[in-house]
Amino acid sequence: MTGRALVLGGGGITGVAWELGILKGLWDGGVDFGAAELVVGTSAGAVVGSQVTTAADLDELVAAQRSSDPATEAELGAEFDLEQMAAMFVGLMQDVTSARELRARIGAMALATARMPEAERLAALSWRLPRHGWPERRLLITAVDIATGELVVWDRDAEVPLMLAVAASCAVPGVWPPVTVNGRRYMDGGVRSATNVDLAAGHDVVVLAPIVGSLAGSLDEEISRLGPEAKVVAIAPDDAALEAIGPNPLDPQRRAESLEAGLAQAATFLDAVREVWTPFSA
Repeated sequence: MTGRALVLGGGGITGVAWELGILKGLWDGGVDFGAAELVVGTSAGAVVGSQVTTAADLDELVAAQRSSDPATEAELGAEFDLEQMAAMFVGLMQDVTSARELRARIGAMALATARMPEAERLAALSWRLPRHGWPERRLLITAVDIATGELVVWDRDAEVPLMLAVAASCAVPGVWPPVTVNGRRYMDGGVRSATNVDLAAGHDVVVLAPIVGSLAGSLDEEISRLGPEAKVVAIAPDDAALEAIGPNPLDPQRRAESLEAGLAQAATFLDAVREVWTPFSA
């Protein structure tokens, strides 16, 4: 193994809050995620990954999730049903010959069904990033090209503004508009995988997965592809967290509850995470 990776998966507005709760709880238990050699962010995880790698204060991020200040509610919520989306994806699978072709069909649907102008969505997201420059630490942000269905992975060398990379990674098809980057349109990286954990190959990994199933298969299947030598701790919402998150991950009214559920759940994973997050020696 070449180091430690923190993989932050997709899960909407409530997923951001739950992940921050987990990270805060683990931090308070002595786990320093600032030591991660790699952070992989997909959708909600792109938001959190950008926040925690750009010197944002974790206590301030947590306080913002608890706050009712209008400034912390600038991002718009939306009605969203995961089961309905999954059924829609199944309907698009007819006669497809590859996962990439299916993703391209989803991309066409995303372009046709977006509910607001791209500029309005970008403006609503901008408050989430305390800094708009890429961090020094290695951060990977995932998205999917709507025309080709190909996964794209941006980092600080890609010459793509961090804000656009995060917005593209969060562009939930059928809800938010695909985001234009260098003349092409991109949608949510979670369309390929809710975690894209394979991008952390070669590392010992802690995975936060608000949503555990995806077109790439189950989270366990994805983790198995990292190989038997990888130490992996995967954290998904427990029953209490699922109740706090509720049926709509894009409901901003559930942020505080989701945060508290993550804080409470973190304690149950402290020992397991410490085994992965011990001082690393090559």
